[in-house]
Amino acid sequence: RRGDAIASVPRRARAMIHFALLFSKQGKIRLSKYYVVTSQKDRKRIERDAVNAIIPRPTKACNVVEYKDMKLIYRKYASLYFCLAVDREANELATLEQIQHYVEILDKYFGNVCELDLVFNFHKAHYVLDEVFIAGHLQETSKKLIARLVGEHDALVESAKFGGLAGEDS
Repeated sequence: RRGDAIASVPRRARAMIHFALLFSKQGKIRLSKYYVVTSQKDRKRIERDAVNAIIPRPTKACNVVEYKDMKLIYRKYASLYFCLAVDREANELATLEQIQHYVEILDKYFGNVCELDLVFNFHKAHYVLDEVFIAGHLQETSKKLIARLVGEHDALVESAKFGGLAGEDS
């Protein structure tokens, strides 16, 4: 069983994501999700530090930045930076794959995701993020399952807007 296999892995071997940030090349935060308790003041400082550490880096530079007791692992897609802060022991390539996984799901959902999609549909980007990562760990790897779940969620939201479930008699 899948749950037993994950439970048998030592806690430190399952690297945790401390937070996820999506920001523009101008430094505007488009999405942030924290998986550890962090005060609002610390969040602002962390976001400023991450943006200032990542944006000026050369294109050919490594996609890993040491930050306090974590690593900031990021990837740039068009004008957006996707960044995950993980434990120092985390596998950088696996984390880059997790970023790629999230971006592919967003691309499928929005049809080639862009910054405006995140600005006007931030709640949907958060929902997709919550389907992929839970409590700072990768939860679901099936893109088809996530697409189905997000589609069902959208249908439920649409039906609620129109006063009830679709196909229900009034």
